[in-house]
Amino acid sequence: MQLSYQRRGDELTFYLSGELDEHAAGALRRLADDAIDDHSSVGRVTFDLSEMGFMDSTGIGFLIGRYKKCKRYSIPAYVRRPNPSADKILSMSGVYTLIPKLN
Repeated sequence: MQLSYQRRGDELTFYLSGELDEHAAGALRRLADDAIDDHSSVGRVTFDLSEMGFMDSTGIGFLIGRYKKCKRYSIPAYVRRPNPSADKILSMSGVYTLIPKLN
């Protein structure tokens, strides 16, 4: 699993690629949390899931945890371009009620 991020103007975008499972989650949480702390003045945070190969409940937990961190800074969070399997998991779990999907 790889996580990179980029700030463009008022938006911080995280790019997740590969398989998000328990094995990879700890390091990714720290990296994402540090980036959110370092860019706490952004207007929104977006998670681009277009290159996500696999996601289980750990991935849902990762997104919800980062959503909560963003909420503490009053930063809205969004999901962008989830692949079909991630989209199905996020829809069925109700994540989109917290973290809306951008088209």
